[in-house]
Amino acid sequence: MGQSSEKQADLALIKKIQKGDDLAFMELVEKYETKVFHLAMRFTRNHEDAEEVLQDVFSTIHRKLHLFEGKSAFSSWLYRIVVNAAFMKLRKRRQQPAVSLEDLAPALRQQCLDGESITNNQTDDYTLNREMREILRDAINRLPDQYRDVFVLRDVNGLSNQEVSEILTLSIPAVKSRLHRSRLMLRKKLQRYYAEFVGPRAYELASEAAAALA
Repeated sequence: MGQSSEKQADLALIKKIQKGDDLAFMELVEKYETKVFHLAMRFTRNHEDAEEVLQDVFSTIHRKLHLFEGKSAFSSWLYRIVVNAAFMKLRKRRQQPAVSLEDLAPALRQQCLDGESITNNQTDDYTLNREMREILRDAINRLPDQYRDVFVLRDVNGLSNQEVSEILTLSIPAVKSRLHRSRLMLRKKLQRYYAEFVGPRAYELASEAAAALA
């Protein structure tokens, strides 16, 4: 189903729900609950928290669906609610979103995280890659909120600039600017750490990994 057809199908369901059709609401839940849960997991990294976010999101949708005006895709409006609910959950627990590096772009995984290609006689490189995982994970989770949000939605979840702009109510230039800034921060973190604390070989590996964030 194309984006236009999906948008029209969602609008048809929403109109039924607004008229009191409970079965239409259940259909909407079934359509999006898996996507909502996966996005919540990306932010919370906790099954119980993600389940609670899922419940909170559809409770919110049920109460506020009359506010949806249809100017943007329903999925974008929904994802914005998911992001807000996930961050509210994390703030209550005084946690930061924990990004799994396995969720990152293939280019970055190949450059930085691919342990499967490392043989027994490359123990040093394996150790560096394993340590790099921890450093990069920490660097992502320590990004300022406004940059981390864009990075997680764009580079981890693979949403488009348009979708991220709608979810975070930012202009597309602002999304691009924050994404670029977040990537620069991560590159600098990788290169500085490995140049100062590990040595030239690690710096070379880190530079290759950081290039995937360019």
